[in-house]
Amino acid sequence: MNRVCLVGRLTAKPELRYTGSNVPYARFSLAVNRTFSNAQGERETDFINIIVWRKQAENVANYLDKGSQVSIDGRIQTGSYTAQDGSKRYTTDVVADNVQFLDTRKQNEARASAPTPYDYQDAPAPSAPVNNVNIEDDPFADFGDNVSIDDNFLD
Repeated sequence: MNRVCLVGRLTAKPELRYTGSNVPYARFSLAVNRTFSNAQGERETDFINIIVWRKQAENVANYLDKGSQVSIDGRIQTGSYTAQDGSKRYTTDVVADNVQFLDTRKQNEARASAPTPYDYQDAPAPSAPVNNVNIEDDPFADFGDNVSIDDNFLD
């Protein structure tokens, strides 16, 4: 069985292309954190090449950007090609059968418009946090309603 399930963030905006027979496909790299720490206590990240086809490819290219969080369900596909210097190169990609967007559209838009650390080099410190969250977008916001949980429910 060849099945892969991944959750991670895009390292760059997906690249949409078309085959000779006009079938859309998109390529992107997904940063996936490992579940364990290395000897220095740091969590390492794997960068996995993803390819997605047809309508899903167009959706990925239109709605996702660098930093978008997604869940991928797919399969591993290997291949090879001959480089210009004559050497044989091998590739490993995950062909996505299903891509679930885990961020809201507003979160993606906010991330795309947020300045990068390089934008702050000569700018004064901001007076408010850069990533303000609108209270209507926060599913855990306190809207003043009481929540009652029966103690027996927790057993």
